[in-house]
Amino acid sequence: MEAVLFFAAALGALGGAIGVVALRNPFYGVLALIVHLFSLAVLFLLLTAAFVAAAQVVVYAGAVMVLYVFVTAYVGGETEPVGDPIPGQKFLAPLLGAALFIELSIAVLGSSLLALTTHGPKVGPGFGNPEAIGKLLLERFLLAFEASSILLLMAAVGAVVLAGRQGTPGVSEGAVGGSSERAFGAVCSEHPPTAPSPVGGASA
Repeated sequence: MEAVLFFAAALGALGGAIGVVALRNPFYGVLALIVHLFSLAVLFLLLTAAFVAAAQVVVYAGAVMVLYVFVTAYVGGETEPVGDPIPGQKFLAPLLGAALFIELSIAVLGSSLLALTTHGPKVGPGFGNPEAIGKLLLERFLLAFEASSILLLMAAVGAVVLAGRQGTPGVSEGAVGGSSERAFGAVCSEHPPTAPSPVGGASA
């Protein structure tokens, strides 16, 4: 049963990660990321890390994904990339992807496959509890933890900046207001208002 659950969660994690990169619609990409995070939570449960699995669902698949959904709705579901592409991106992206694939393949073939015939590491009584996780996040992996927080903040700020650029280029609200006022003044100068004539003069 654990093996079936592991392979199902692994396929869900891989499929969700591929969907985040491959899907053109940002909203569907966020949904694929939610599937990926839930699959990771199942994998953490199989590793007897219940607290990490709960934090994965509550914090990332819950609160952070709500932020991503609001950011996606704020920016809009544009299928075309915003801004100019990076010079040489079409050539550098496949090279970096191939290098990452080779690195992961070496890691899997060199170490992970050797553990298939074993029973896994010995888990102590305090493994995965909030105290141990807090020590790891605030001592050993403090830099990575703070970097991820800054990355989320930059994503939210970047969404606001990109949404501000989606208006009509070169036309601002002040410019529109000024042009309308100038047009109204020109019309008034061409057709000045006439004063009403007195009642006696109109009768005469």
